[in-house]
Amino acid sequence: MSPSAEQIDALLPQTQCQRCGYEGCLPYARAVASGEALINRCPPGGRQTIDRLADLTGQPALPLAADCGDEPGRRVAYIREDECIGCTKCIQACPVDAIVGAAKLMHTVISAECTGCDLCVPACPVDCIDMPGAARDEGQPAWPPARPVDAERAERARGRFHDRNHRLDALRARRAQAREQRKQARTQARGDPTHGRRAEIQAAIARAKARRAAKQANEP
Repeated sequence: MSPSAEQIDALLPQTQCQRCGYEGCLPYARAVASGEALINRCPPGGRQTIDRLADLTGQPALPLAADCGDEPGRRVAYIREDECIGCTKCIQACPVDAIVGAAKLMHTVISAECTGCDLCVPACPVDCIDMPGAARDEGQPAWPPARPVDAERAERARGRFHDRNHRLDALRARRAQAREQRKQARTQARGDPTHGRRAEIQAAIARAKARRAAKQANEP
């Protein structure tokens, strides 16, 4: 029996970097499970993950696909905070909510949660994000789940990725619902023959009030 997408996803490093050509580790796992993608498209997982996927799927352990880039070392994003303009584009790009901040205010990276995916770097319009190596990460292990601590980090990243997607899906649903309600309100208003007349009267009243207020303000 062929392995499921969930079984394949369990062996992936959960960096959500999209270097495989898919929108995250689970979409890539689904592509592998369906036969759409080969098992050699995960640079962060590197040779170790390829070998594990080969054992699981029975596919040959091919070299890392050249179009996916080289196998990176453990890296963590670092925002040069004095240069940050608070545009929030890096927050929007981070797949695991590892960047915190607010609009027009300084942003910073939660180093323990950063997967080193690089997606925040091209999103930054002022180029104030670096991706230094493991030295800045205080000796944290690589992301591929070789040891229990690595598997724990990968599982936490998976959870943060899924939580973020659920939050964004809920937000999109609320916005779609609000758009539909506004559309229905406009349609209903157009069907009311008195709507246009009421709007004209309300506008005239508002103009009259504004004129009176201006006149009172100019009186000695």
